[in-house]
Amino acid sequence: MALAIEGGLWHGRNAMGRVKLHIPGPVEVSEKTLQAFRSPMIGHRSKEFQQLYGSIQPKLQELLYTRRPVFLSTSSAWGVMEGAVRNLVAKRVLNCMCGAFSDKWHDVSKRCGKEAEPLQFPWGSPIRGEAIDKQLATGKFDALTYVHNETSTGVMSPIRELAEVKRKYPDVMFIVDTVSSMTATKLEFDALGIDVMLASCQKALAMPPGFALFVCSEAALAKAASVPDRGFYFDFLEFQKHAEKNMTPSTPSIGHIYALKSKLEDIFQEGLEARFARHEKLARMTREWAAGHGFTLYPEPGFESVTLTCVNNGAKPGGREIDVPRFVQLLKARGFLINAGYGKIKGKTFRISNMGDETEETMKTLFAAMDEALKEL
Repeated sequence: MALAIEGGLWHGRNAMGRVKLHIPGPVEVSEKTLQAFRSPMIGHRSKEFQQLYGSIQPKLQELLYTRRPVFLSTSSAWGVMEGAVRNLVAKRVLNCMCGAFSDKWHDVSKRCGKEAEPLQFPWGSPIRGEAIDKQLATGKFDALTYVHNETSTGVMSPIRELAEVKRKYPDVMFIVDTVSSMTATKLEFDALGIDVMLASCQKALAMPPGFALFVCSEAALAKAASVPDRGFYFDFLEFQKHAEKNMTPSTPSIGHIYALKSKLEDIFQEGLEARFARHEKLARMTREWAAGHGFTLYPEPGFESVTLTCVNNGAKPGGREIDVPRFVQLLKARGFLINAGYGKIKGKTFRISNMGDETEETMKTLFAAMDEALKEL
């Protein structure tokens, strides 16, 4: 990516002249990943495809700390999220909510015709295990939904608290969205003991959008077998049956699987612990940039995301307030795109992504461009 200063403007445009993405997704995709995405097609029922599918499973399992198969879905994560509700809710689902996307899961549950109750936490606050425990103790629920990293607010909830609660309720299906945290922080599926963990590919995996990954426990597959009207496209039993043959239930995006194979090479070349540490450091740098310019953060202290930073702009007292739409446009003129807030806190916050392939150097370049943009406000 060429970087230059011309007429006082920082330019972060890539080789095709597009702005560099620091929104919460999709994020920048490397040329290596794009080249893999453009690999020549093969038949999705061919031996070549089975070899491709099988070749990435060991690394996917290592990445997610599981011995379970990692399923590949040609969809956004919302497809798998809705599928999980259809597959695993027979009685009533508890929707744990703390932001726009976890809130939306409650609406999705009701649209799927399921009995659903909200467990609402304030926007900016994490989902806490004690409150979940209290609700599950009623015996009303056979499933819950939980967003680990709430992209709308930049809040990362303490997932190990969830794992502790799960041990008390083995028959309740724990469905966890790790859309904007998977591969950026350690998520040990088997050790956590949860039932479904899912993510889309355009966030920390830094791939083109339109593809998702998920893992199911044995208990989740057994529960799905007892639930009628699961549909077909997201039937977990179909995914399991086809995975045993290194295939997908329906026609997959083969380009995404080639891109995923390439991305796994990158991840393990860097090393998992180094990757997790890099995301933590870049998030800390971003928070320090915000504090250094008089801003406060939207998340409750101690629960900030490691993949994106949600900066206050009048949403909470005590910090700097700016014209966010103007700031975003000034930054875009310099070749960078950040997000002007989401849902009911749009304009009251702005969000900066550091996930995927970002480095200290690329983030410092972004910070310099933001410094210049702030001077023009």
